[in-house]
Amino acid sequence: MSEKKVVELIVSGGQANAGPPLGPALGPLGVNIVAIVNKINEITKEYAGMKVPVKISVDTEDKTFEVTVGTPTASALIVAELKVEKGSGTPNTVKIGDLTMEQILKIAKIKGPQLLSPTVKKATKELLGTCVSLGVTVEGKDPREVQKDIDAGNYEQLFGTEQ
Repeated sequence: MSEKKVVELIVSGGQANAGPPLGPALGPLGVNIVAIVNKINEITKEYAGMKVPVKISVDTEDKTFEVTVGTPTASALIVAELKVEKGSGTPNTVKIGDLTMEQILKIAKIKGPQLLSPTVKKATKELLGTCVSLGVTVEGKDPREVQKDIDAGNYEQLFGTEQ
């Protein structure tokens, strides 16, 4: 019976290479590291510039492998959507950007399965909380205001049937 070894790492989307941390983690398993790196880069290219969790499962007998990719953090997705380097160091006074509700909804749908929230509406509210700590406004408003607007039913048409 063959044994599976699982290696979990954080890589830069689309930019994995055979150096650390991948090389040293996979080298002892005797697998084709270049093939694994190419596979990781192929499936993480849409997350370019973001840190992405990756799980590599290797069959130690026949050296076959399977790569599964997690989703970047909510803050990484928000920062990438804004096309900025990082969140604000002083989010109460310095704002780094403004998102539309459509952009927040798009991120909520990408991140949804990993969030604690059972619905897209609640996931959106959860992401708005992340916007507060990053110094991001939504449609020119403090994200906490937008959360209240959602509670008041002001965005029902946006959520449609995906409550």
